[in-house]
Amino acid sequence: MKLDFSGLNKQTQKSFGDQRAIIKRVMQGKQVLCEECKQPLLLVTPEASEKPGISCRKGCTNIELDFT
Repeated sequence: MKLDFSGLNKQTQKSFGDQRAIIKRVMQGKQVLCEECKQPLLLVTPEASEKPGISCRKGCTNIELDFT
């Protein structure tokens, strides 16, 4: 019996693409709103926090980035 992971793979690929698009738009200086709380997403630099990335003020959205 073979397991079919095609649905999971498609969902993972779409999620990755969506996050990549969000990161790109935020780093271009465009306003992107959190899907949960509708607050703007902010770029958090390594100088500002131990966990740099993109997040909203409430923390609903949190995309950790590696700044190396």
